[in-house]
Amino acid sequence: MMLRRRAWTIGLAVLPAALVWRAGWLDFLFGHPGEVLRLFGQHLVLVASSGAMAIALGLGLGIAVSRPRLRPLAAPVLALAGLGQTVPSLALLALLFALIGRIGFLPAFLALTLTALLPVVRNTCLGLLTLDPAMLDAGRGMGMRGRQILWRLELPNALGVIFAGIRTALVVDVSAAALAFLIGAGGLGDLIFTGIDTQNTPILVAGVLPTTALALALDAALARMQRRLAPGGSPRIG
Repeated sequence: MMLRRRAWTIGLAVLPAALVWRAGWLDFLFGHPGEVLRLFGQHLVLVASSGAMAIALGLGLGIAVSRPRLRPLAAPVLALAGLGQTVPSLALLALLFALIGRIGFLPAFLALTLTALLPVVRNTCLGLLTLDPAMLDAGRGMGMRGRQILWRLELPNALGVIFAGIRTALVVDVSAAALAFLIGAGGLGDLIFTGIDTQNTPILVAGVLPTTALALALDAALARMQRRLAPGGSPRIG
């Protein structure tokens, strides 16, 4: 039964690949590897830089508004962070281009950071605010102070929820980064939009496949990291 299931899985993966190869849709991808790699590198830089900034800001804001003194600010902060996803990515890019007054990396970086910010802030808040109060009381009973409780109890036990937000943020960032081409920031969107404009399927596929592969690879790597760092959902003390 297991062998039959694996055979079906392999067949379902190989058949579309064979059809794509037969149709010649991979001609540009394999015929211009240098160009594809150059644009892939630009795309990766956009995702890595904006994703890192979104994670840093999101964790900081999420931890800050989960503290008792700042909890009344949680709703406004979440609403502000939500603007990054409420406003369409293309409109956000255009708005930041208008505010900054030039095209290129900077407006794209800022727009992608805002786009990825909400999932990190939201999941950090959710993970920290929904912890079992009895666990935190036990930590205080053991003599732990505020920072000790945060680093040894709260963050380790909220890590699974926080990682889910980071995974969502980075996958969204990969797809949104394709729009950065429209304001001169490069990336795989160059191939995607060129393929659409010229109705050239091989060029379109050369942009779509690496973008999809990057999103899947990031999600799989973060899922594996999440399982290693937060293998169980049960609270841990100490």
